[in-house]
Amino acid sequence: MTHAGMEQSGAGGLASGDRASRASCVVGIVLSEGFSLLGAGIVAEAFQLANELSASARGDSVRYSVRLLSLHGGSVTCSSSVQVWTDELDARAQHAFDALFISGGGADAARAGRMSGAVASSPDGKSAPACVTTARTTLVFDLPAAQADDRFEAVKSALTLVVRDHGIDVAREIAERLMPGSSAKLMPLLGSVGTTVVDKVRRCAQWLRENCDRPISVSDAAQEAAMSERNFLRRFRLEMGSTPSEYLLQARLDMTCRLLAGTELPVDKIARRSGMGNGDHLAKIFRKRWSISPTEYRLRVRRERDALTAVAVPAAMSEIETRDFVF
Repeated sequence: MTHAGMEQSGAGGLASGDRASRASCVVGIVLSEGFSLLGAGIVAEAFQLANELSASARGDSVRYSVRLLSLHGGSVTCSSSVQVWTDELDARAQHAFDALFISGGGADAARAGRMSGAVASSPDGKSAPACVTTARTTLVFDLPAAQADDRFEAVKSALTLVVRDHGIDVAREIAERLMPGSSAKLMPLLGSVGTTVVDKVRRCAQWLRENCDRPISVSDAAQEAAMSERNFLRRFRLEMGSTPSEYLLQARLDMTCRLLAGTELPVDKIARRSGMGNGDHLAKIFRKRWSISPTEYRLRVRRERDALTAVAVPAAMSEIETRDFVF
């Protein structure tokens, strides 16, 4: 059985496609007069929590950057008379956003939706679709105007994006933090999110990272993505910028480097723990990619760390010695 690992990766480059294209997600919240401060605020808070939770789990996850926008920029007043400062929504720069949340309803919101090229205006002046994809691949969400369930609907819209990028478990924790007891109602509504081919591939990439310490075949990965092997290989490379073998190898190398730098484990044991087979095979990969052995890498990292410590400690001690103490 062919393994989607380093044995078939050849001289392929590092699997940087996911990190380069998915490292940042720029979100715009488009406000108009009379918007719901609760709705807009809870969307921003949901993405902040997603950043915190994903950062604690792994360093290469998607991070969200949120901007407040309006049709003309400047101050916008919410339904409770609080004024919020916004940047102008520029149609020419709309493609810079991965997602737009349009809040407030009415004519301004409808015009903002038409500027994005994705949200149509219904006869009552409200933006119609809840979530659509434009030709520029910007996701657009319609936030409700101020009403009793605006927080629930706003959280649901934000978590649609979180499920896509981080999975249902992170979304569930965010829901419980923002609105305790809401996950039981929200999660079934989000159950259909992430069913596109792109989402299947990205979930499988996450699965590869989380299971890189064990043998994984192409068949295993394709089954995890619920796709045929041929289609999986083609779509994975298209979406992630590398083959599954290259991506899995990079995940294993990342784990190997962490263990070399942070533990005293022998190289052979590290190779087994990171799914790299044995020390000899790991050494061949290191020399081929970086022209050093695992042991040399460990020594280099520790020398650099010791050098930084040697500079930092005397500086700190000097500051203490020169400080005036009052007894």
